[in-house]
Amino acid sequence: MAYLGYGLSQGEGFVVITGDPGSGKTTLMGHLLGQIDRERMNVIKIVSTQLKPEDLLRLVAAGLGIDAATASKAAMLASIEKGLHAVARSGRRTLLVVDEAQSLPLESLEELRMLSNFQAGGYPLLQIFLLGQPEFRDRVASDDGLEQLRQRVIASHHLEPMDAHEIEPYAVHRLAVAGWQGRPAFEADAFAALYRHAGGVPRKLNQLASRLLLYAGVEQLDSISGADVDSVAADMAADRPAGASRRVLPLRRSAVAPEPVADASLERRIAAIEARLDEQEAAVRRVLTVLLDWVENESRPRRSNAA
Repeated sequence: MAYLGYGLSQGEGFVVITGDPGSGKTTLMGHLLGQIDRERMNVIKIVSTQLKPEDLLRLVAAGLGIDAATASKAAMLASIEKGLHAVARSGRRTLLVVDEAQSLPLESLEELRMLSNFQAGGYPLLQIFLLGQPEFRDRVASDDGLEQLRQRVIASHHLEPMDAHEIEPYAVHRLAVAGWQGRPAFEADAFAALYRHAGGVPRKLNQLASRLLLYAGVEQLDSISGADVDSVAADMAADRPAGASRRVLPLRRSAVAPEPVADASLERRIAAIEARLDEQEAAVRRVLTVLLDWVENESRPRRSNAA
C-alpha cells in the first residue's frame, strides 16, 4: 500500500506491482481503488489478454467514453488525447490500471509509454499502473526494447509469499471475520503444514483452508492437526489432472504424510444423507402429483345446478 500510495501521489509515470499468481496483486489494487475519491479520479481498468496495440487503444478510448470501434490508430490517439484533456478540465486525473501485464506484447507496452507522454501545461494527463506476474518484472528489467518505459517507472514492488510466522495471524483474522470462536481449534503444527503446502501464497492458502474446514465439519473435529492438513492436501493433489504442478515446501523434519484411509463412519454418514435425499425426492414427487391432480380438477368445466 505504501508503494501504491506513493506512486499515486506522484500523478505520473508507471507503477509496477508484480507477484506470483494468487499473491494478492488485484486484491491490493482493489483496496486502493476503494479508498480513492472517484470525484477526483477517473479510473480505467483493463485485464490484458495479449492485446494488440489497436485493441488496447480501443479499450482506453472506451474508458474515456469514446466510441472508437471503427477508428484508425491515428484517430484513436487524437480522440484519447482529447478525452484526457476533457477529464483534466473537469478537475480529475486519469489512472489506467492494466492487470496481467505480462501478457502484453512489446508493441502494446510501447503504445502505453506513448500515452504517458500526453501532457497539459507541463503536467501528465495519464498515470499507469501495471500489475503482472514475476516474469513481467524480469522483462521490464532486462528487455532492451523497454528501456524508455523503464525510465518512466517511478515505483515498483514485488509481492512475496507470506512467511511461515505470518500464516497463523492471517488465518485467525479471516476466521474471526467469518465468525469463528475457536472451534475447531488449530494445533501449532497445523499452521506449519498450511505453510508447507500453500507456500505462503494467499489464494492457495484460502483454498486449502476452505477444504480443511469442510473436512473438519464432516469429521466433526474439535481440533485440527498437521496430519489433518496433510490428508486434505493429499486429497486436493489427487483431484488435480495428472502432471499438474504443485508447490510444496520441504519438510523441516523427516516425516511422511499418512495415506488417506477409508473411514467407515464417514461412508455411513454419506449413505444416510443419500437415503434422506431419496426420501425427500419421493415426498416432493407425491406433493407435485397432488397439486397436478388439483389443478386438473379445477380446470374442468363444472356442471350447473340447473343441469
